[in-house]
Amino acid sequence: MATKKISQNRYKVQAKKVSGAGLAATAPAQNRYKVQVKKTRKLKPFLRDKAFWGKIFLTLFVGAMSFGCIYIHDAFLQSPPFDVKTIMIDGLNRVTRDEVLARTGLDKPANIFELQPDMLEKELNTHPWIRISTVKRQLLSTISIKIEEQEPLAIVTIENLADIVINAQGAPFKEYEPAKDNLKALPVISGVDLSLSNSTYLFEGELFNAVMEILKIKGFGQIQTIFGDENTGILINILNTHPNTGFTENPGETESENKTVLPVKLGFDRFEKKLARARQIQRYMETNYPDKTISAIDLFSLEKVFVTTEDAAQNTIAKGV
Repeated sequence: MATKKISQNRYKVQAKKVSGAGLAATAPAQNRYKVQVKKTRKLKPFLRDKAFWGKIFLTLFVGAMSFGCIYIHDAFLQSPPFDVKTIMIDGLNRVTRDEVLARTGLDKPANIFELQPDMLEKELNTHPWIRISTVKRQLLSTISIKIEEQEPLAIVTIENLADIVINAQGAPFKEYEPAKDNLKALPVISGVDLSLSNSTYLFEGELFNAVMEILKIKGFGQIQTIFGDENTGILINILNTHPNTGFTENPGETESENKTVLPVKLGFDRFEKKLARARQIQRYMETNYPDKTISAIDLFSLEKVFVTTEDAAQNTIAKGV
């Protein structure tokens, strides 16, 4: 019995050995698909030196070009042939040539390539009498400047503020200076106020629009003043010129003229028709009543017009027409 057990155990040991040998035989093989790291080649000394000197050359070339551009630029700005020699200015009336030269800096020597036309235009446009300006270079030493001045239309008086001059578009553009502006022939407007719109002061509203409409009507006479009232509308004073009674200050003079102011009440609308009616009344009075003078006309309503006259004895008579 003992002999059999020993033999069985021997077989077991052999079996274990065999199985171990099998495991050793089936061990995983080395991975032949493993990524192999490429070895980097080092640049040859010749190629490294070539790239280095190429960068040096490029840097020197860019520096030389920059220096050359600066030199050429300075040469143009300092070259006498390119100095401004001729300045042509068109459109001057109220603005003087000296004012234009002072604002643009052309009252001093200047190089034509150093000047910037758009900047000169901005400087000129700050002048109150200049509406718009255009500056151009011509040839190599000529500057051409064109000026469009403001067209004054009327003077507006505002309580507690300085008088203001408005242009043909009704926009205020400067403070009225009687000693410098010489605008005595312009009508004077009162009764309207300034308003602020988009950081700009301007005149607007129904009353001011009515004033502008009256100023556009031509051929009636010289309007001295325009009064605007929100309740009664527009009242204008017209300068009437007519022959005197024959009195002259000095012998040999022709018949003198007598100037009077005619107030005309116009209300709020139909201004052109009302002024045409006023002209008809004036012609009628001159033809049929030469010894009388119209002192006032009320045209608030076209259906009923009131005319005030004065006779030679300065007696006032009011009539309804």
